[in-house]
Amino acid sequence: MVGFVSLFQQAVVFGTIIMFGAVGEIITEKSGNLNLGVPGIMYLGGISSLIGVFFYENSTDNPNKFVCVLIALLCAFLASAFGGLIFSFLTITLRANQNVTGLTLTIFGSGVANFFGGSLNQLSGGVGQLRVPVTSDAFRIQIPGLSSMNNIIGELFFRYGWLVYVAIVVAILAQVFLSKSRAGLNLRAVGENPATADAAGINVTLYKYLATCIGAGISGLGGLYYVMDFTQGKWANDGTLEGLGWLAVALVIFTTWRPKNAIWGSYLFGLLYWVYMYIVGISRASQELFKMLPYVVTIIVLIIISLRKKRENQPPEALGLSYFREDR
Repeated sequence: MVGFVSLFQQAVVFGTIIMFGAVGEIITEKSGNLNLGVPGIMYLGGISSLIGVFFYENSTDNPNKFVCVLIALLCAFLASAFGGLIFSFLTITLRANQNVTGLTLTIFGSGVANFFGGSLNQLSGGVGQLRVPVTSDAFRIQIPGLSSMNNIIGELFFRYGWLVYVAIVVAILAQVFLSKSRAGLNLRAVGENPATADAAGINVTLYKYLATCIGAGISGLGGLYYVMDFTQGKWANDGTLEGLGWLAVALVIFTTWRPKNAIWGSYLFGLLYWVYMYIVGISRASQELFKMLPYVVTIIVLIIISLRKKRENQPPEALGLSYFREDR
């Protein structure tokens, strides 16, 4: 039971990181833009939040927790949205290849983040000395009352920082937005057939820009959660965040482009990511094979979707294709 609880908690923590990345990418892809730069965007979100609160905490003797949280959220969202803006300008305005641009954004984001992360470590006195304890503590605040439940329910569902529950709310709101609101329906129309949407009076370029930037901002919150909650306010250059970013991209396919499915799908991916740690007697080589499980499951789901050929489970029809009105 102790091992199960520990595995479940790890699955929720890593699943939250993946969920933010996947929900943001779903919104982006619903506009027809295929942004493979999610790992780089999550890097930008993580390092920008760390930079912002690092200088704030070190500039005052008594940093305010609310201000710390506000700075971290704004820095993470704005920096990640800027990454989405770069992608949008290159692919929408300049019509660059979306696959190449996304992969380049991943390399750019990881390079920028690790450069500034290393610089912050040096300013703090060396690797492992970087600390933003006030902000990290603020993000790891648990639900009062419920978190103190000394039973299996409390351990499984209420021993997490508040951003875990925010991720669930964001996924639900994204689902409602895409399926119920007029703007969400217009966004889906742009992703399915931009020429038809354009003829109906929908500003295709505006929708693509906004969806990509806002989606990138949401994805960047995954990097924020990784830095402030999982690593407790430290910068870790071990490639874990990049791997979780790719899992977020895979989860988009697994959820069949539905944000509500990202809730349980992300936790499943988190469980599959860590299950090898709780299997007794397997070799290190076998552990590496177990790390492939989330991707293997995604491939299986992709095959099933392709065979069943249900239109509602398919990606947006214009996904990955640039649109110019003159091409109609």
